[in-house]
Amino acid sequence: MQVICVHPHDDPRWEQLVQTMRSDVFHSPGWMRILTDTYGLEVRAYIVIDAEGRPLAGLPFCRQADIKGRRIVILPFSDYCDPVVARQEHWDCLVERLAEEQAPITIRCLHNEILPRDPRFALVAQAKWHQLDLRPDLDTLWERLPASAQRAIRKAQKSEIRVYAARDKCDLHAFFRLHQGVRKHKYHMLSQPYAFFERIWEQFIEREQGLLMLAKCEATLLGGTLFLGWKDGWYYKFNASAPEHLGYRPNDLIIWESMKEAKTRGYARLDFGLSDWEQEGLLRFKRKFATEEKPISFLRHEAQRTQSESEQAAQALIPQLAELFAQEGVPDEVTEQAGALLYRYFA
Repeated sequence: MQVICVHPHDDPRWEQLVQTMRSDVFHSPGWMRILTDTYGLEVRAYIVIDAEGRPLAGLPFCRQADIKGRRIVILPFSDYCDPVVARQEHWDCLVERLAEEQAPITIRCLHNEILPRDPRFALVAQAKWHQLDLRPDLDTLWERLPASAQRAIRKAQKSEIRVYAARDKCDLHAFFRLHQGVRKHKYHMLSQPYAFFERIWEQFIEREQGLLMLAKCEATLLGGTLFLGWKDGWYYKFNASAPEHLGYRPNDLIIWESMKEAKTRGYARLDFGLSDWEQEGLLRFKRKFATEEKPISFLRHEAQRTQSESEQAAQALIPQLAELFAQEGVPDEVTEQAGALLYRYFA
């Protein structure tokens, strides 16, 4: 065996690996191009190859070196990103190569069973993940929905809410404004920059590998959800809703229409992604539809090198700045600019 380093967004060996082994949208070359084009991140991957050059296992990563210090993230701004590994010996080859760099390593693991058993990594946090099996026919999927979800969908339909696929970047920008407003006014957090959503549009939606589904009542935008497609999975990535219109239940109708669209496109599962433990409303919403629930484990390998005092100060300062720029009295334009400047440091 040999370990090589590649650019996974354009190396055919990475494409071969993720197409033949268990992988998710966050392993896709398109997702990695988004990270590179938006934030200037250098996404790399170590691949284990055999004597004939065939890929056996792989691990994507970003080296980051900024005011917070040196660190390795697998992968930034991804709900989870398991190592593409089935055998312990392959995992050891990959992680030993990364550990040589003497930088802390963080990874969010969902499906892989090898990594959580590795004593070199400590569990530092967890989140929730949900998924819906889309393989049954639509009638069966409807019958399996709880009565509360069925009532919500019927209510939205009776209110003459229209769900449609976004047609152009004008729709995308309207969704971004809604998303930014929810992040700021509900959670007091910055949002990813608009450029991030533009790259998603170009890498997925323009290539018919995703949809931005919007809900409107007449000319009023009530909510929207951004979905990405990869292999057999349909991924719920971003959602935003106008708080004053939640009573119309637009999100329930969006999910139902997205289930129908996903089945038409041949996807077998709807991945609802990451939810924080404290997001009780979001957890209740996803549980109405999901057939599976698991924890996402946030794991960390500490390096022998410790942070300097200036790096520790920056680590504390960045979230304080983010909270400051997300306050109610700050103009939305300033909040947006702050997100564009600061978000890359959140990884």
